[in-house]
Amino acid sequence: MNVAPRAVFLDRDGTLNTEKEYLCDPAQLELYPETGRALRQLQDADFLLFVVTNQSGIGRGYYSEADMHAVNRRLKEMLSVSGVEIRKIYFAPEAPEQPSRGRKPSPQFLFDARDEFGVELGRSFMIGDKLIDLECGWNAGVRRSILVRTGYGRAVEAAHPDIHGRAWVVDDLPAAAQLILSNEQPPLIP
Repeated sequence: MNVAPRAVFLDRDGTLNTEKEYLCDPAQLELYPETGRALRQLQDADFLLFVVTNQSGIGRGYYSEADMHAVNRRLKEMLSVSGVEIRKIYFAPEAPEQPSRGRKPSPQFLFDARDEFGVELGRSFMIGDKLIDLECGWNAGVRRSILVRTGYGRAVEAAHPDIHGRAWVVDDLPAAAQLILSNEQPPLIP
C-alpha cells in the first residue's frame, strides 16, 4: 500500500534564520542554532521539507528576485552540510497591497506541493513565527500549525494569548521538530 508523503512547511525568516528586515544579502544569512540537525531529523523521519516565504521586499522595490534567489541558494548550501534537502522554496514576491496567488496566509503553495509532490496535507505541519504562517497551515488543513518563539513569535504569542488552543507553541525549530517526532511515534505495545 502506497502512503502519500507527509511534509513540514517552513517559513524562512524568523523561523530558519535570524530575522533581518528585508534580508537580501547571502552573507547576512544566519541560521538559528541546530536548524540543520532539526531538519535532518524530520527528513530522516520521512518528512518532505518545503520553505514557504513571503518576500514583499521584491514587490516594494527594496531588492530583486535575483537577490532573493541568492539568499535561498545560500540557505540550501548551509543546510546541505547537515544533509538536508529542501524540496522546493515557494515564494510570494508581492507587496501586501498587491494581488497575489500565494502570499501567506493563502494556502495556495501548500496546495501546489500537494499537487506536485503528492503531499498529504492532513499529515503535514506548518512552522512559522507569524500569525499568517499559522493561518496558512490552518487554511490548507495541515495536521497542526506550530508557532516558534524566534523572530516575531514571542510578540505574536503575547498579542494572541488564545493561540495555544489552535497551535502548538514552542521556543524554536529544534523544539518544534522534537514535538512533531514525539507525536509521530507509533504507540508502544506492551
